[in-house]
Order: sequence, then structure tokens, then C-alpha cells
Amino acid sequence: MKSYKDVFGSLSRAAMIPFFVIGDPDFDTSLDVIKTAIDAGADVLELGIPFSDPIADGPTIQKADIRSLKAGMTVRKACELIGKVKQYRDIPIGLLMYYNLIYQYGIEKFFADFAKAGVNSVLVADLSINDADEILPAAKAAGMDTVFMVSPNTSDERIKLITEKTTGFIYTVAVLGVTGSRNSVSRSVGPLITKLKSKTTVPVCVGFGISKPEHAAEIAKDGADGVIIGSRIVKIIEDNLGDKKKMNAEVGEFIRSVRKALG
Repeated sequence: MKSYKDVFGSLSRAAMIPFFVIGDPDFDTSLDVIKTAIDAGADVLELGIPFSDPIADGPTIQKADIRSLKAGMTVRKACELIGKVKQYRDIPIGLLMYYNLIYQYGIEKFFADFAKAGVNSVLVADLSINDADEILPAAKAAGMDTVFMVSPNTSDERIKLITEKTTGFIYTVAVLGVTGSRNSVSRSVGPLITKLKSKTTVPVCVGFGISKPEHAAEIAKDGADGVIIGSRIVKIIEDNLGDKKKMNAEVGEFIRSVRKALG
């Protein structure tokens, strides 16, 4: 199975990392659009398992969660879809999700099952680094990397804790607040990337609020090892629910444009 080290170590540019809600708007369409993203040049995938109360997410991803849940997506079905993605292409996959889903499924069973399906890491959006030991033993036993978030207001003390416990990549939040497209990139991102890269050797990837190829290029220029784009891509899905052919075409076109901007 291809690892984060394999991908980040082989690239001479920042990685293109699209985010999708698994099962949005339904199982088959979700799988098709993820395959489209891979074909268009995605280097790594960040996937979300839909949850009824996604507190870190803005309206666009919240609506995607609702569409997916209404279509019958469950944690077990998400595991099945991931397995189909990995059959299509060996690409690193990170999950971005909420702790309740893992706890209800069974922590050890969750990590074991999703590792078997081909997941490289699980980022739990509502789990503090102080509570990381809730999942670290299970992640280690399953052979998964660890990924944690750093935001512009994370203290140096907490950054130290996060870098000590991260083996995959640092998910760097570009803006304060929830996910969603923004018109510009925060000026705090560049200095934060520089600070993190002085404290860790794991890749530093930036997400939240990135919605244009020029945003991605700017963040890459600031030194990011990867650029994560979610709400902008999920909005393309939302805007084309009645025309799946157009949906796939526009997702592919957008990802190719970002790849081009990254060099």
C-alpha cells in the first residue's frame, strides 16, 4: 500500500489533496467522482464519513453530509466504498471525521477494518490532542499514520505535543472558523507553515478556505507540502446534482487546474 512518505517523497511540488464526503450524493456517484479526481491528478485523498453534527464544517459540507446520510451511507458502507477506491488505484487515503462514529463502531475494530480497506490515517476533528490516547494505540496496532490539526492560534506548547504525536502529516488550518470557501488566503498561513517546518520533519498540508488555483499556488509558495481543497469541490457536486456527467467533468477540470497551478 502506498504511504504518505512514498507520495510526498516523490513530489517536487505540493501535493493536490481533494476532499469528498463519502456517499455524496449517493454511493455510486460518489465512487465515480472520486475516481474522476484520481484520474485528474489527485496525489492523496481526504475523505469524510458523513455525520449528523459536523461541528468543524460549514454549510457546504454539512449539506453534503445530509445528502449522503439520506442516501443510506453508513460507516460500514464507507469502508466498502474505500475498498473499491483502492481497487481502482493505490492512492493514500486520509479520513477526516468525528469521534462518535469511531466510538460507536468500536475503536479497535474501526481502525483494524479501515486499515484493511486501505486507509492511511484518521484525523478526528473533535478529538483534542490531550485526548489523543483514545485512538493512538488502536491506530498504531492497525499500522496507521497519525494526523492532527494545527490552527493559527495553536500555542507553541500544543504544537510541540502535536508534532511529537504526528507521523503522517500536520493538517494546518488556514483560517479560524469552519470549513468553507474564502475569497483570499489568510496572511497568517505563511508564518505558521514556516514555524511548523522548523519543528517537524513530517509534511505540512494546508486546508480550510482554499477555493482557487491561485490560492493553492500561494500556499505552495509559502512552503506547504500539500494543499487540501474540500468545500469548493463539494459545491461543484451540489451544483450539478441533476447532471452527473457535468459534475464529473467540472470536478476533473477544477482538479486539473489546481494541479497545473502547483507546477
